[in-house]
Amino acid sequence: MTDNNNNNQLNIELPEDVAEGVYSNLAIISHSNAEFVVDFIRMMPNVPKAKVKTRIILTPQHAKRLLKALNDNIKKFEGQFGVIDEDDHGFMQSMNFNTPPAQA
Repeated sequence: MTDNNNNNQLNIELPEDVAEGVYSNLAIISHSNAEFVVDFIRMMPNVPKAKVKTRIILTPQHAKRLLKALNDNIKKFEGQFGVIDEDDHGFMQSMNFNTPPAQA
């Protein structure tokens, strides 16, 4: 008798350079009728220019599954650590790290 669960297993490899991750503090999401595009950006204090660090392209179905998974994980996080405070002061104001302006 064979175990049907073995047929559904997925072996996922995480290369070392990808495992380090990419920090992002801004995401811009756009879509067409066929896909969602999520650009992850890193904004730095006192630097007026930012670059897209990573772009992820998803099908609409996968984008919806990702939304559900994020909602589920946020609920679990808040259940363990408390409600996530949403800053109502605006994004640009919250990016002030009280550091001197960047110089080249």
